[in-house]
Amino acid sequence: MSVLDQNAIDLSLPRISEASVADYIALLKPRVMSLVVFTAAVGFFLAPGHVHPVLAITSILCIAVGGGASGALNMALEGDIDALMTRTANRPIPRGRVLPGEAMAFGLTLAFFSVMTLGILVNWLAGALLAFTIFFYVVIYTMWLKRWTAQNIVIGGAAGALPPVVAWAAATGSLSVEPILLFLIIFFWTPPHFWALALFRNDDYARAGVPMLPVVAGPDATRLQILLYTVVLVAIAAAPWPMGYFDAVYGVASLILGAGMLWLAVDIYRYRTGRAALRATRRMFAFSILYLFALFAILLLEVVAKAIAPLIW
Repeated sequence: MSVLDQNAIDLSLPRISEASVADYIALLKPRVMSLVVFTAAVGFFLAPGHVHPVLAITSILCIAVGGGASGALNMALEGDIDALMTRTANRPIPRGRVLPGEAMAFGLTLAFFSVMTLGILVNWLAGALLAFTIFFYVVIYTMWLKRWTAQNIVIGGAAGALPPVVAWAAATGSLSVEPILLFLIIFFWTPPHFWALALFRNDDYARAGVPMLPVVAGPDATRLQILLYTVVLVAIAAAPWPMGYFDAVYGVASLILGAGMLWLAVDIYRYRTGRAALRATRRMFAFSILYLFALFAILLLEVVAKAIAPLIW
């Protein structure tokens, strides 16, 4: 019997929950939530106009809780998959510390209150967009795409790309080109980021029966797709500068960071076996996180610089 088989819990058997506070925090997917909060904050502060600090904090908090609700609902529905994968076998549900029904109730409660609070206290466009984001991640991605198509990450990436759009709507009550550009950057960043992970976790996904691209189309086809999507990503990330939406500092930084992404994508395409191939995929996965955080951090710094410039000069 494998280690995974020994650790896996039969989720169909009735048992008493052994959940701790830490287990419920784990259900929120804190690392994913941190990205949601950060990209949403950038979208919020890029928006024109002035928003009362209380409403600003409320907006970001609601988006964060909505992201956590999505994570909890995702885990409630994927306990069977998580139990079969090394990367996720220690999550609260596969280990039996939280029951799927408890996670579902927890996630639904958070989703309801985050959407209603955002709608009532801020505006209903933002509330509706947050509700759609949760629905898309839980129903479209988790329940349908992830189990049935190799395009799960491509289409499902829309859910992860929506937080800055929700935040912009919370700040302005409307939509504009800028949040759409932020959406597109995250949307096209998602496939190369997750396919790099899937390449060195291929056995995990195959064991769980998840039709990730390396499992369905093979590693070589995945390497080509990573390269193609990275080319598109770098072009889209740089486009707001010549279009006049973001400043030159962002534009130059996007080109430098994009060159790093392209370099690593070419390495993934070149090295197909052995340690060099494994090293290339791990480096791509790690750098892609830095790439997205750095791009959005530069945008946030530009907003801060513009705000304090009149005070200095």
